[in-house]
Amino acid sequence: MAKGKRMKKAKRFEKAKAKAHRGKHLGGPGQVDYERGRIKGEVKNWSEPVHSGIIKKAIGDGVKEIEGKSGFTGPAIELAQKHGIKLFKGGKKIK
Repeated sequence: MAKGKRMKKAKRFEKAKAKAHRGKHLGGPGQVDYERGRIKGEVKNWSEPVHSGIIKKAIGDGVKEIEGKSGFTGPAIELAQKHGIKLFKGGKKIK
């Protein structure tokens, strides 16, 4: 798949998940993907599980919700729980 089509597909996924979380889609490089009031959210349309490095970045960015299309690694789940970040896969909260 061409890079442009992948980017459009990822943006559509971000927008759909922002709407599902009742947030406003922001997106863009270096920005959170959606905001609902004071709650910031990140969406990862990856074919592999989200790793702890992304959770660390989210902590620094003040993100409180992350939706991962392919789930999360064990260390990522532990770190998110420690810092009060809600994790979602397929629209359902995990742990």
